[in-house]
Amino acid sequence: MRRVATGERPDWRETAAANSFVFHTLDGAPYWDESHAYGFTLEEIERDIEGPTGELHALCLEFAARAVADERILASLRIPERAWDAVRDSWRRGDPSLYGRLDFAYGGNGPAKLLEYNADTPTALYETGVFQWLWLEQALASGRLPAGSDQFNSVHERLVARFRELPVDGLLALAAYAEAPEDRGTVAYLQDCAVQAGRDTTFLDLPDIGLDADARLCTRDGRGIDTLFKLYPWEWALGDAFGSAVARTPTRFLEPPWKMLLSNKGLLPHLWAMAPGHPNLLPAFFEEDPAKASLGRSFVRKPLFSREGANILIVRDGAVLARAEGPYGEEGTIRQGLAELPDLDGRRPLIGSWVVGDAAAGLCIRESSGPVTGDAALFVPHFIEP
Repeated sequence: MRRVATGERPDWRETAAANSFVFHTLDGAPYWDESHAYGFTLEEIERDIEGPTGELHALCLEFAARAVADERILASLRIPERAWDAVRDSWRRGDPSLYGRLDFAYGGNGPAKLLEYNADTPTALYETGVFQWLWLEQALASGRLPAGSDQFNSVHERLVARFRELPVDGLLALAAYAEAPEDRGTVAYLQDCAVQAGRDTTFLDLPDIGLDADARLCTRDGRGIDTLFKLYPWEWALGDAFGSAVARTPTRFLEPPWKMLLSNKGLLPHLWAMAPGHPNLLPAFFEEDPAKASLGRSFVRKPLFSREGANILIVRDGAVLARAEGPYGEEGTIRQGLAELPDLDGRRPLIGSWVVGDAAAGLCIRESSGPVTGDAALFVPHFIEP
């Protein structure tokens, strides 16, 4: 794995506009950066990223099966008791999952280490599946990349196929905050994939979701929603006015309620207990577990529901290396062994490995200047060297 200067395409902004990539710059700051890229060997991709992604996802599914049968696990994740039946029922029905993203610390030396599983509302999807691939094709055509370069990226094809496989009929509504450019762009892309798969779809601004007399979610004009994709975290949804309807509504969800089990940082201590010493896992413990002392003076403290690096505390050799502010933490925290992101030319890349359905589908890289990958991190493309 290496960081390679490639230079920007002179017309990439025009290309972005032509392909509806409108959030490449956010609040005046760059988000997409193609002045350089990350190169991998095929062995690094297959052995260190793709293989472990499939293995860890399977382990997560094994954990979900255990969790729905054990109230102690549900309680440890701080899932409200009123939602337990919805979680259990969605798992036992076999409600399908659409996608997720495992985030790894990896620098090409040694195994990738799982930092967390974004299993509910991960973004960076369109830029991975479409714009990053378009960059590869044009970089090959212009000679910016050597002939024969490739990319670990079947995200788009797998998403279309997954929407086609979903065992649901009727209206598929896809919802996000319409005024949030990144969220709106992500959902617009997913809607396009669903349309390509032949699904009947509509976009909804989140405040436009209603509830009819039969407890079915509906549009403002009263049309019943058979399946709802919501780019809105489950822990937020359960606290809303309609949260109490989740367990009784006939509307099905993407992601289904059982994905609450995997999108929670409390997953990490349970995985470590299931597979202690796994080469792709870091030791992790709930904050109230005395075993956390085994981590010594270097660890990362994470809230169960933290997103975009908020409220993360990183301690190295007893000294605070980084502390991120944010609104999380009251729900409880975990401690995880420290695996620092690699430093390449003063930048720190985080590997995001996509799962579509149950298969590893591609990767994205978010690059930051510090040890915490926050919402200001850049998206940088990657390629497989010939």
